[in-house]
Amino acid sequence: MKATRFTGIEDARARTGQEIGVSDWIPIEQERVDAFGQITGDQQWIHVDVERAKRESPFGGPIVHGYLTLSLLAKFALECIDVEGVKLAVNYGFNRVRFPSPVKVGSRVRGRFVLGAVDDIPGGVQVVWQTVVEIEGGDRPACVAEMVTRWYV
Repeated sequence: MKATRFTGIEDARARTGQEIGVSDWIPIEQERVDAFGQITGDQQWIHVDVERAKRESPFGGPIVHGYLTLSLLAKFALECIDVEGVKLAVNYGFNRVRFPSPVKVGSRVRGRFVLGAVDDIPGGVQVVWQTVVEIEGGDRPACVAEMVTRWYV
Protein backbone atom coordinates (compact mmCIF):
# COMPACT_ATOMS: atom_id res chain seq x y z
CA MET A 1 0.00 0.00 0.00
CA LYS A 2 1.32 3.42 -0.90
CA ALA A 3 0.61 6.20 1.58
CA THR A 4 -1.63 9.10 0.60
CA ARG A 5 0.53 12.20 0.45
CA PHE A 6 -0.82 15.51 1.67
CA THR A 7 1.03 18.50 0.25
CA GLY A 8 0.17 20.53 3.34
CA ILE A 9 -2.58 21.37 5.76
CA GLU A 10 -4.85 22.98 3.17
CA ASP A 11 -4.66 19.80 1.10
CA ALA A 12 -5.77 17.86 4.18
CA ARG A 13 -8.67 20.26 4.80
CA ALA A 14 -9.81 19.72 1.20
CA ARG A 15 -9.98 15.97 1.78
CA THR A 16 -12.11 16.08 4.93
CA GLY A 17 -14.72 13.36 4.77
CA GLN A 18 -12.76 11.23 2.32
CA GLU A 19 -11.29 7.78 2.79
CA ILE A 20 -7.54 8.33 2.84
CA GLY A 21 -6.17 4.84 2.88
CA VAL A 22 -6.39 1.15 3.67
CA SER A 23 -3.28 -0.59 4.98
CA ASP A 24 -1.93 -3.95 3.98
CA TRP A 25 -3.15 -7.03 5.86
CA ILE A 26 -0.89 -8.24 8.66
CA PRO A 27 -1.07 -11.60 10.44
CA ILE A 28 -1.47 -11.62 14.21
CA GLU A 29 0.43 -14.62 15.52
CA GLN A 30 0.72 -15.94 19.07
CA GLU A 31 4.31 -14.66 19.40
CA ARG A 32 3.13 -11.06 18.95
CA VAL A 33 0.31 -11.57 21.46
CA ASP A 34 2.70 -13.14 24.00
CA ALA A 35 5.21 -10.29 23.60
CA PHE A 36 2.46 -7.70 24.05
CA GLY A 37 1.27 -9.50 27.18
CA GLN A 38 4.80 -9.51 28.61
CA ILE A 39 5.41 -5.84 27.84
CA THR A 40 2.09 -4.65 29.26
CA GLY A 41 1.77 -7.16 32.10
CA ASP A 42 -1.57 -8.35 30.69
CA GLN A 43 -1.15 -12.11 31.01
CA GLN A 44 -4.85 -12.98 31.03
CA TRP A 45 -5.24 -16.62 29.94
CA ILE A 46 -7.68 -15.78 27.13
CA HIS A 47 -4.69 -14.22 25.32
CA VAL A 48 -1.58 -16.15 26.35
CA ASP A 49 -2.59 -19.66 27.47
CA VAL A 50 -3.27 -21.39 24.16
CA GLU A 51 -4.36 -24.76 25.56
CA ARG A 52 -6.67 -23.30 28.18
CA ALA A 53 -8.15 -20.90 25.62
CA LYS A 54 -8.84 -23.83 23.30
CA ARG A 55 -10.61 -25.68 26.15
CA GLU A 56 -12.45 -22.86 27.94
CA SER A 57 -12.77 -19.84 25.67
CA PRO A 58 -16.06 -19.21 23.89
CA PHE A 59 -13.89 -18.24 20.88
CA GLY A 60 -12.26 -21.67 20.49
CA GLY A 61 -8.76 -20.40 21.13
CA PRO A 62 -6.77 -17.34 22.19
CA ILE A 63 -7.80 -13.84 21.15
CA VAL A 64 -5.72 -10.71 20.67
CA HIS A 65 -5.60 -8.04 23.38
CA GLY A 66 -7.90 -5.15 22.50
CA TYR A 67 -5.12 -2.70 23.25
CA LEU A 68 -2.77 -4.58 20.91
CA THR A 69 -5.36 -4.19 18.17
CA LEU A 70 -5.68 -0.48 18.99
CA SER A 71 -1.90 0.00 19.03
CA LEU A 72 -1.63 -1.27 15.46
CA LEU A 73 -3.30 1.95 14.28
CA ALA A 74 0.13 3.62 14.59
CA LYS A 75 1.63 1.14 12.11
CA PHE A 76 -1.35 1.34 9.80
CA ALA A 77 -1.31 5.16 9.86
CA LEU A 78 2.35 5.19 8.78
CA GLU A 79 1.40 2.99 5.82
CA CYS A 80 -1.54 5.17 4.81
CA ILE A 81 -0.72 8.79 5.64
CA ASP A 82 2.18 11.02 4.58
CA VAL A 83 2.13 14.78 5.05
CA GLU A 84 4.56 17.43 3.81
CA GLY A 85 5.18 20.75 5.51
CA VAL A 86 4.76 19.47 9.05
CA LYS A 87 7.62 19.62 11.54
CA LEU A 88 6.09 17.20 14.02
CA ALA A 89 3.12 14.85 14.14
CA VAL A 90 2.01 13.44 17.50
CA ASN A 91 -0.69 11.14 18.75
CA TYR A 92 -3.07 13.22 20.84
CA GLY A 93 -5.46 10.47 21.89
CA PHE A 94 -8.84 9.03 21.11
CA ASN A 95 -12.32 10.49 21.44
CA ARG A 96 -13.98 7.08 21.28
CA VAL A 97 -12.83 3.47 21.03
CA ARG A 98 -14.90 0.31 20.68
CA PHE A 99 -13.97 -3.35 20.10
CA PRO A 100 -17.04 -4.83 18.34
CA SER A 101 -15.46 -8.21 17.55
CA PRO A 102 -12.54 -10.17 19.02
CA VAL A 103 -9.54 -10.98 16.85
CA LYS A 104 -8.62 -14.64 16.97
CA VAL A 105 -4.91 -15.36 17.03
CA GLY A 106 -3.87 -16.36 13.53
CA SER A 107 -6.21 -13.85 11.88
CA ARG A 108 -5.12 -11.04 9.59
CA VAL A 109 -6.11 -7.43 10.22
CA ARG A 110 -5.76 -4.09 8.43
CA GLY A 111 -6.54 -0.44 9.11
CA ARG A 112 -8.87 1.90 7.24
CA PHE A 113 -8.70 5.71 7.62
CA VAL A 114 -11.24 8.42 6.84
CA LEU A 115 -10.24 12.04 7.46
CA GLY A 116 -12.91 13.36 9.82
CA ALA A 117 -11.79 16.90 10.66
CA VAL A 118 -8.91 19.34 10.48
CA ASP A 119 -9.12 22.09 13.12
CA ASP A 120 -6.70 24.91 13.91
CA ILE A 121 -4.75 24.80 17.17
CA PRO A 122 -1.87 27.02 18.29
CA GLY A 123 1.12 26.09 16.13
CA GLY A 124 -0.70 23.72 13.81
CA VAL A 125 -3.82 21.63 13.39
CA GLN A 126 -5.65 18.86 15.15
CA VAL A 127 -6.68 16.05 12.80
CA VAL A 128 -9.46 13.61 13.65
CA TRP A 129 -9.46 10.25 11.90
CA GLN A 130 -12.35 7.81 11.72
CA THR A 131 -10.48 4.51 11.89
CA VAL A 132 -11.52 0.90 11.56
CA VAL A 133 -9.43 -2.21 12.14
CA GLU A 134 -10.91 -4.90 9.93
CA ILE A 135 -10.57 -8.67 10.33
CA GLU A 136 -10.03 -10.53 7.08
CA GLY A 137 -13.19 -12.49 6.31
CA GLY A 138 -15.01 -10.99 9.30
CA ASP A 139 -18.42 -9.37 9.17
CA ARG A 140 -17.72 -6.99 12.07
CA PRO A 141 -14.66 -4.83 12.73
CA ALA A 142 -12.17 -5.58 15.47
CA CYS A 143 -11.89 -1.92 16.46
CA VAL A 144 -13.64 1.33 15.62
CA ALA A 145 -11.90 4.42 16.94
CA GLU A 146 -11.87 8.16 16.54
CA MET A 147 -8.14 8.86 16.58
CA VAL A 148 -6.78 12.35 17.16
CA THR A 149 -3.39 13.54 15.94
CA ARG A 150 -1.75 16.93 16.00
CA TRP A 151 0.40 18.30 13.22
CA TYR A 152 2.73 21.15 14.15
CA VAL A 153 4.14 23.44 11.46
